[in-house]
Amino acid sequence: MRKILVSVLEIIGFKRIYSASSGEQGFRMIKDYNPDIVVTDWMMEPIDGIDLIGMIRTAPGVPNRSVPVILITGYAATEKVMRARDQGMTEFLVKPFTAKELASRIQHVINKPRDFVEAPKFVGPDRRRRDDSYEGPVRRKTDRQKKKLS
Repeated sequence: MRKILVSVLEIIGFKRIYSASSGEQGFRMIKDYNPDIVVTDWMMEPIDGIDLIGMIRTAPGVPNRSVPVILITGYAATEKVMRARDQGMTEFLVKPFTAKELASRIQHVINKPRDFVEAPKFVGPDRRRRDDSYEGPVRRKTDRQKKKLS
């Protein structure tokens, strides 16, 4: 899978691709090379993709804790997606996937970056994805008072 992924990234146009055979090696490479994007699989040993994301987001010595991380997995269940999101992944890609789907995720993290959050219980891209530009009636008492003042 890793070889196929590297081939797809080369076809998309990436020039410098660092490939690791384990989460441990990948983490060392992240610290050494400071990549612009990380693509990792969930299923690795002894450090899986979820643990790798946690290390990227919180371990000392990481040059860019806010690097976009695309997690590839065969698990599409909602609880798995939420676990990965809560660990700090940026995008989720379910196997099997096409080169077009991978390119789309990469374009998304480049063209529509989310704010990066550093809070006591969460470090990662803002988990909210919905558009909060509500245009309906103002229902909260405090909001109605603000509206009267303006």
